[in-house]
Amino acid sequence: MNARTLSFSTLLFVCRFVLADSVDENVRSETRTLVISHIPRSRINSTAIASIGYSKRRHILEIEFVNGAVYRYLAIRPSIYRELMIADSKARYYDSKIRGNYPSARVRRRPKP
Repeated sequence: MNARTLSFSTLLFVCRFVLADSVDENVRSETRTLVISHIPRSRINSTAIASIGYSKRRHILEIEFVNGAVYRYLAIRPSIYRELMIADSKARYYDSKIRGNYPSARVRRRPKP
């Protein structure tokens, strides 16, 4: 292996490590650093989902569940958000179209003012 290949391999390893640490698909561990939310969420009428927020600029969807857990989903197209918001069952739409299909991260609760 020459020095150039070694440097490139090292760079790929570091990038992969950094990306995996910052946004891991289906992050469920409380030991990882949690994201703090600044995306406003609207309350919805659902048995499983308490509120939903969306950033059009960054294509980020945040869902707060009735148990208090908040998850952020990345690379969500505006059409997916619109379909979620007009779905008869938002929980069913989430289970079939979003959950497990997009990178996600657990979000830390907002500090109370």
